[in-house]
Amino acid sequence: MIASALDYIQEIVRQDDRLAVFLDYDGTLTPVVSHPEEAWLSDSMRQTLRELATRMPVAILSGRDLGNVRRRVGIAGIVYAGSHGFDIAGAGELRRQQGAAYLPVLDLAETELRQALDEIPGAQLERKHFSVAAHYRNVKENDAFRVALAADAVAAKHRELRRIDGKKVYELLPNIDWDKGKAVLWLMDTLGLAQGNVLPIYIGDDTTDEDAFRALKGRGIGILVSDESQPTLATYSLKDPSEVERFLRKITDRLHATEL
Repeated sequence: MIASALDYIQEIVRQDDRLAVFLDYDGTLTPVVSHPEEAWLSDSMRQTLRELATRMPVAILSGRDLGNVRRRVGIAGIVYAGSHGFDIAGAGELRRQQGAAYLPVLDLAETELRQALDEIPGAQLERKHFSVAAHYRNVKENDAFRVALAADAVAAKHRELRRIDGKKVYELLPNIDWDKGKAVLWLMDTLGLAQGNVLPIYIGDDTTDEDAFRALKGRGIGILVSDESQPTLATYSLKDPSEVERFLRKITDRLHATEL
């Protein structure tokens, strides 16, 4: 298991660095739940993020739709990226969408995958603006392979799409060179964070967050949210969203102390 970020606050938050924090949502800011619609941000986590955002740039990058994650977090002045970074918006005129040309084929994939999943008890289809997700968290273990086969069959019909695997979900997205890592690098450049002594920190729990860990390798810090040992490109770990909140509070407290 890689070292806990809570034990290395002094090494992470150095006196001369400016910080920028990028965060996943499900499994990072909120616990993973059986039904995604029930994953709401706690009041204490929202306050922690609000205080953090007064001291540094903060961005939330989620697999959820942009409007969905923005509504759940509800903090003005931070950046939101939905659909794994395919749909980005922030204060002022900050806006970027990737893959708009693929919306018609996503519509077709949604119809076809929905029909296939209707035959699998417990399977859930979720249409997002720039992806189609097949959730199998509530599918019997012996039937999980059927969800993968259904997603693969639809992807095989539409080569414009690619499958990515998350926690108990298979997702079809536009088959273009874009992911959370590319989104983080674009945000750093667009927000003027790519130069000087800015230290980007990315915190996430899912396989899709590995793209961001990879993008920041050697120039920032990746923190995996997991209580299990697993292969990762992250530098440090935190066990669960409660530890993420503690870590973010410690960052804020340490920055406040250096200002006194």
